[in-house]
Parts: sequence; C-alpha cells; structure tokens
Amino acid sequence: RLKELEVPRLGHSDVSVKMLAAPINPADINMIQGTYAILSPLPAVAGNEGVGRVLEVGPGVAALRPGDWVIPADAGLGTWRTHAVFPEESLLRVPSDIPLLCAATLGVNPCTAYRMLSDFESLAPGDSVIQNAANSGVGQAVIQIAKATGVRTINVVRDRPDLPKLVERLKALGADHVITEDVLRKPEMKDIFKSIPKPRLALNCVGGKSTTEMLRHLQPKGTMVTYGGMAKQPVTVPVSAFIFRDVRLRGFWMTQWKKDHAHDKKSLASMMDALCQLVRRGQLGAPACTTVPLEDFREALVASTQPFTSSKQILLL
Repeated sequence: RLKELEVPRLGHSDVSVKMLAAPINPADINMIQGTYAILSPLPAVAGNEGVGRVLEVGPGVAALRPGDWVIPADAGLGTWRTHAVFPEESLLRVPSDIPLLCAATLGVNPCTAYRMLSDFESLAPGDSVIQNAANSGVGQAVIQIAKATGVRTINVVRDRPDLPKLVERLKALGADHVITEDVLRKPEMKDIFKSIPKPRLALNCVGGKSTTEMLRHLQPKGTMVTYGGMAKQPVTVPVSAFIFRDVRLRGFWMTQWKKDHAHDKKSLASMMDALCQLVRRGQLGAPACTTVPLEDFREALVASTQPFTSSKQILLL
C-alpha cells in the first residue's frame, strides 16, 4: 500500500534523494511474492532500480553533491518512493544529460546484457548470439549492444496476436532475425545460418522446451547463460550436447556480479561509462515504457504481470 513515512534525518555520510522514476521489474514482483534470492526485512519499500536527484549531502559525503543524478549501487534499496535518505556507498552517480527513462532503467537490464555479452565468450564483429525472451528489458538491451559492436542476433519470442508489430519493433532496435519458438525446430533455421554463423553464445531467460530447442543451434564448445526462468521449468539438456558438442552451461545474476566486484570500482565505472556512451550516441535506448504516477501503482503492478507484456511500467515519483 501507499503510505506516508517521515524521512530520516541526514547522517554524516548520508545523501538526501528525491526519487524521479523507478521501473517495475520481474525481480521486484518476485521480492514482493517472497520468491527472490534476496528479501528485505518487513515492512519494506519495494523497488530495486530507479533514478533520483540529490537534494542534500552529509558532511562526510565526498563524491556526490546536490543536483547529481543517482541510481542504486545494488539491489534492495527500495526505490518506489518519493524521497529517501541513503548511505553514500549505496548510490552510484550517473550523468544527468541522458534521458530520464534511460537513467531509471540503466542499472539492471543493460548491465546484465553488457556483462553476458562480454564475460562468457570472446565475441567479434560478425559473430552471432541467440536469445529467448528477446522482447524483455534485457533482450532489448542485448539487441542494441550487440548491434553497436557488430554482433548479429537471433531473437526468439513467443507467438502472440501482435507478432508482426513486435517483430518490426525489435528489428528497428537492430535485431537481425526475430523468430517464434516453434521455428527453432523448422528448416527455416538452415536459411538463417546461410548468412550468419551459428552462435557461440545463447542467452536463456525462459527455461523448459524453449531452452532445449535453442541449445540445438549452439556451436560446439559454445556457452549457454541462464539468467531467468520465466517458464518456471527446469533447463533440460540432451546428454549428446555435453558429450559430442561439449556445450557449457553457466548462470548469471547481476546482483552477484556486483558483490563479487564490490572492491573493483574500475570495472563498475567502466561498464557504466560504456553504457552511457551508447545512450549518448543513440545506440542504446530505454526499453518500451509506460509511465504511471505513483498513486496508480496498483494498476501498474497488474499491467506488469500480464502475459505478452511488451512495455515496462515506470513509476513517476
């Protein structure tokens, strides 16, 4: 529920923030449901991502000043609110010359896409990547980042009533091929691989049958990275894929990456800078969004859990 709370007093190393915009991501819903890997002690403010403007800083704050834009450095901050006082170390400064919705959605999906494209296979221009849930926030970021680096994408989506419109939208972002899950078993796949090489990297956000079918097209010694499980079904891999093609199965969670690199500020800064540069060059935009005032949060929550959702709900704060 929406509740009025008193904002805490500003401490020595604290930052007073006016939140501006915060998305509703699947992980936020999972945290509310109590099914996510990290859960905040109750009562809690929901929301893991968003952007705010610094209003005031404590005397011990070194890197931030009033007027700066900030995003959470990690999950669990509680961004679905109008004002907050946060410790300085829980925030990252982002440039205020990028669009508001890009800043609000920068810290999770684009970072996940960037890391998965960078950390598991050495991809070069002309290589290809295959992914399911290609219309998700991560999927849209993968398409754009891959396009900017010359990597081709094969994008798998579920069949739906407005499929032609979705295909057109993903191709406008830079998708090379957009196919439905049933096409993964059809001869059409051979036509695709006449013009581009088979992928060395597969990105899985679904699980179940979609994953098994996608894996068939991976090159020998290729890697499949699982970062979500929308179908709520296990990843099933034929024994032959391990024995005769030596495929690798890995997992990725952005929150864990941030924990593992907590003392490596350069890696985080380098990634954020690279993403902001792509935004400035018009090569990376926010996902398809619907903005909703905070008081209409219930409608936004319902909309974000509907099947075939292609627009991310953003709370304006």
